[in-house]
Amino acid sequence: MTHTHPLTTTAFELPGYRVVKSFGVVRGIVVRSRSLLGNIGAHIQTLFGGNITLYSELCERARADAYNQMLTHAGELGANAVIGVRYDATEIAPGVTEVLCYGTAVFVEPCGV
Repeated sequence: MTHTHPLTTTAFELPGYRVVKSFGVVRGIVVRSRSLLGNIGAHIQTLFGGNITLYSELCERARADAYNQMLTHAGELGANAVIGVRYDATEIAPGVTEVLCYGTAVFVEPCGV
């Protein structure tokens, strides 16, 4: 939970809050490649089966970086929340992957204010 923001959600509403202003789509994009050493270590892990932790860690870092870029983009627009958050990933070349995190930047206030 260290990489979460209290006012981001995959839903299109934040319970207890109302959207006062929408700033539109915000995104964070990261393009990562696997290193030669990382590939060798991951291939060794495949010999034993199970979770390939080197690739899992690479994916987690890429998602976290894209998420943080999205939050930065939202903050630059004056938003204090992001709703409808989604991730997408595309392999753009062998061993090179784009990770995209996007959502709708909004300004919210607690209900009843």
